[in-house]
Amino acid sequence: MQKRWYDLDPTVSTAVNLMEKADEKIQLECAYYIIDKAKNYGIKITESDLSEAFNYIFRRWYDKNKQLHDAFEYLKLAPHDVQLGIAFDIIDKLQEHSET
Repeated sequence: MQKRWYDLDPTVSTAVNLMEKADEKIQLECAYYIIDKAKNYGIKITESDLSEAFNYIFRRWYDKNKQLHDAFEYLKLAPHDVQLGIAFDIIDKLQEHSET
């Protein structure tokens, strides 16, 4: 059975699963955070790559919104240590929101 890219690491998988269950407003906050962090680490994705992938793959839960889709494309292309750092930050952010 083939795993999804984010299931390869339990921390990244947890962050993605928590985001899926979060309110759409919180999902978007997390998406902007992921994109910002990934860009700060020098991860580059061309707009045409994002547009083509978004138009072609519209079956995952995060494909319902282009911002979410783009965020996960950045996260997917990030090195493992960057993915982990972002995942921990997302988990913390989502836990903060669930406590309020």
